[in-house]
Amino acid sequence: MAFPFLPKLFRRAAKPTRTRSYDGAVGGRRTYGMGSFGRINSEVSAAGASLRSRASYLAMNNAWLGQGVANWGGALVGAGIFPAPGHPDNDTRAELTAYFQSWADEADADGRTDFWGLQADIARGLVIAGEAFVQIITTEAGPKLRLIPPELVDESLTRELVDGACIVQGVEFDSDGNRVAYHVLPSRPHDQFANYAPPVRVPADDILHVMKPLAAGQCRGVSWLAPVILPASEFDQLCDALLVGVKVAAMHSAFLVDMNGTAGEPYDGTESGGIMETGLEPGTMKRLPTGYDVKFNTPGQTQEIGAFLRLNLQQLAAGLGLPEHLLSGDLTGANYSSLRAGLLPWRQRVEQIQYGTLVPQLLRPIWRRVITFGVLSGELAAPDFESNVRVYLACEWLPPKPMQVDPLKDVQATVAELEAGLTSRRKAVAERGWALEDLDSEIAADPFTPKREESDNAA
Repeated sequence: MAFPFLPKLFRRAAKPTRTRSYDGAVGGRRTYGMGSFGRINSEVSAAGASLRSRASYLAMNNAWLGQGVANWGGALVGAGIFPAPGHPDNDTRAELTAYFQSWADEADADGRTDFWGLQADIARGLVIAGEAFVQIITTEAGPKLRLIPPELVDESLTRELVDGACIVQGVEFDSDGNRVAYHVLPSRPHDQFANYAPPVRVPADDILHVMKPLAAGQCRGVSWLAPVILPASEFDQLCDALLVGVKVAAMHSAFLVDMNGTAGEPYDGTESGGIMETGLEPGTMKRLPTGYDVKFNTPGQTQEIGAFLRLNLQQLAAGLGLPEHLLSGDLTGANYSSLRAGLLPWRQRVEQIQYGTLVPQLLRPIWRRVITFGVLSGELAAPDFESNVRVYLACEWLPPKPMQVDPLKDVQATVAELEAGLTSRRKAVAERGWALEDLDSEIAADPFTPKREESDNAA
């Protein structure tokens, strides 16, 4: 005998399931219009060229972003990041330093600047385009450096190769994921129009690709101006609109108002000596016709716009990763403590890029290439090079010391660090753009310079 009511009697109510989720991942009204970000290389391939083009336009035409780019470049390399050889022998260090300095003076393959000037160009390209390509050209006089515009590395070239190799946006990888070549479009200085020519395969050993990746596996760089391209464009439009509004308002000094409708025909200022014919001048008193009143133009949109404009500049500075005054140049309300507090975290960010990007991707490979050429060509006497390769190629790169408002306190702090054993004279001198051996030689040759004790001249 069946009892159909029993299943209902013993059935238990199901417990409600608990939903665990991040608010940023849910749907609904609050996330309407919010975009999403896909795989890094797909996003860069689709948007990289447009971002670079618009960033270049803004850097050339927007005064605020132009100053921000210049300040970023100045902070990254200054007058140049100088090498400090790591060889234990003093004479060998001096020889290595002198040889590299001699090479640096002629490093530019185009003969327009030197190695330190190329550093500044690379830093500017790193900010605007998000990447910089440097080709190392081997000549009889030694390696030469030539900057390659990022657009010449064929971004449209992406395909699979045999045995697991591939090309991603002009960068060729082997089956192990190592960069083996770059595919560069040929170009001549007088080319003014885009034309097609097959890209040339250049081995990766002859190309230095400098970029700060935003995600793991990223192949090409993204402009640092990407977060502020739209806000900067809209800010330009806002400033233009405000300027036009003020100009239009200034064209209307006053308006004539018929107070009670008894003034008769509209007064058009055609009478001789009328107010609209002669205009308003300082100190002038005019008699209006019966029934007219005058209302002077007082545009209100420019009275409280200052705070809003500053908020926009703060947004642009935050997007560029700059302290606000390095973008706007406005030091209103700033003091020594506030400036120092704002500069300290920014200098940490600068050091991250210097030691994490510029040194391993640009400076260290160039030092190794130059010193190796000097030894193999016989210009550097290094009989034990083969057995001590790492010792000869060891080098520490020291960026220039940030300029201080109070130089006396800065020198006193350096002296205190030296006395406490927290730094060396070599590092302190290199941070000021000098080689220790050159400085000591100049001091020894200068009769007016107080001589230091021999023990103090040790590195």
